[in-house]
Amino acid sequence: MSGAPRRRGVTGIVDAVVVGAGHSGLAMSRALAAQGVEHVVLERGEVANAWRHERWDSLRLLTPNWQTRLPGYRYAGADPDGYMTSAEVVEFIAGYAKLVGAPVRTGTTVTKVRAVDGGYVVETDRGAWRCRAAVLASGAHELPVVPDAAAQLPSGIRTLTAKEYRNPAQLDSGRVLVVGASATGLQLADELRCSGRPVTIAVGEHIRMPRTYRGRDIQWWLEAVGILDERYDEVDDVVRARRVPSPQLVGSPERRTLDLNALHEQGVDVVGRLAGIDGTRLQFSGSLANHCAMADLKLNRLLERIDRWVDERRVGDLVAAPERFAPTRVDARPRLKLDTAKEPIATLIWATGFRPDYSWLEAPTLDAKGRLRHDGGIMAAAGLYTLGLSFMRRRKSSYMHGAEDDVRDLSAHLVDHLRDAQSLPNAARAGGGR
Repeated sequence: MSGAPRRRGVTGIVDAVVVGAGHSGLAMSRALAAQGVEHVVLERGEVANAWRHERWDSLRLLTPNWQTRLPGYRYAGADPDGYMTSAEVVEFIAGYAKLVGAPVRTGTTVTKVRAVDGGYVVETDRGAWRCRAAVLASGAHELPVVPDAAAQLPSGIRTLTAKEYRNPAQLDSGRVLVVGASATGLQLADELRCSGRPVTIAVGEHIRMPRTYRGRDIQWWLEAVGILDERYDEVDDVVRARRVPSPQLVGSPERRTLDLNALHEQGVDVVGRLAGIDGTRLQFSGSLANHCAMADLKLNRLLERIDRWVDERRVGDLVAAPERFAPTRVDARPRLKLDTAKEPIATLIWATGFRPDYSWLEAPTLDAKGRLRHDGGIMAAAGLYTLGLSFMRRRKSSYMHGAEDDVRDLSAHLVDHLRDAQSLPNAARAGGGR
């Protein structure tokens, strides 16, 4: 579609630039190529860079192998019910990049995306690209979220983010405090306790979920019942839905359920959310029981929904019988304080989530808190799109297999945008119609 003359100071001119060569960016590349859209994929490191360099050693996908798929490509190994390791995810994504022949420029860091008449200029450390559309597929896990309270921690406590953690050998001996109890926090607490260290985990809002239910992986049920396909414009509060923590799951070979009860049984000390720091004293919220009760309530609602689906379709004889899980165990008087002068903490790990980095984006698309404003991945700035965010268009948007539907929708919108721009009179295309 491109036919514009090359301009001074511009490395290349294309119809679209895709920022990020993870699974979302590569899936978009395939869709654009199928539509004849000239484009380039810019990647600061290597293909699947985050999986290569920013994950802890034992991490596995939370989704089973049979669910690992991208447009025109899916898992074809001998262990469909297993869970890919980080190395296997890298191999899978790299294989996809080779299959689709994506025009990836590795080692190319985007430093600025700025709007110009008729499109955008994407500046990098290896030159600039002129385009009429840009897709931000750099992911939602670029920057760890670290609370302001981190600055008040007593000296002598080593701190790491989940992005920096690799394995227990990396840590000093002594007690570890894991702050955050979503999938990451639980997995790190479990691994560190198994290494022999005393572990405390600070728990706030969380989503409790069994690994298997009625003989099937919980992801099978979420997909079959239609929960993962629920759209962003079908929920009452999409802002709230996009902030829901990741479910407490682990992808282990034995398909085990990892929840707070399992940590309790291992001797992990479970406390409430880290609420404040006063000198050497860490203060924990008294809301632990309420958070656990709410997680249990939501879990049972999910199981009831699955059971209704089974009954309505009369397939109960094809799956195991219904079951319910013991309520989360909470001490009658959970501790509210920990004095590190008396009970030293060697390491604190922030498992408090991540956020995207849009410091390089110069377009009116961010709200007052620096969050991207978009309508299902379509930004108010014409020709600008995003991919891979939590519940972006569907509940499955942040999962690998969620890319297919989102890319189909957004690539169609992008192609329509390019065609509409081509059909404008010359004056309007140059900016005169704005």
